[in-house]
Amino acid sequence: MVQWLQSGRRRDICALLYDAGGIRGQQLKSELEATYDTRIDPNAFYGSLDALVDRGLVAEEPDGIHDVYRLTGAGVDGVESYYAWLSARVDGDAPGPSAAESS
Repeated sequence: MVQWLQSGRRRDICALLYDAGGIRGQQLKSELEATYDTRIDPNAFYGSLDALVDRGLVAEEPDGIHDVYRLTGAGVDGVESYYAWLSARVDGDAPGPSAAESS
């Protein structure tokens, strides 16, 4: 698998965007906070979001006084590839030794 994102927060932002399509930044932050059941520092959240925009995985579009965020094609591909990789591990379909064999 090609390295996609090392930051769990960034992966989770992409997963929420995959599900939501286009969403305002504050609403996205609120959904992530509900997922984590904790408050996220706005600077840290928007720093992660800006990094995703800079990498071309998320598009930022003005919508009145707010910005709406959505995954780009590369972002969609990244989420789907990561899902396939993770699913193979959870389902036990991944190549290589099983967890029981490697313990």
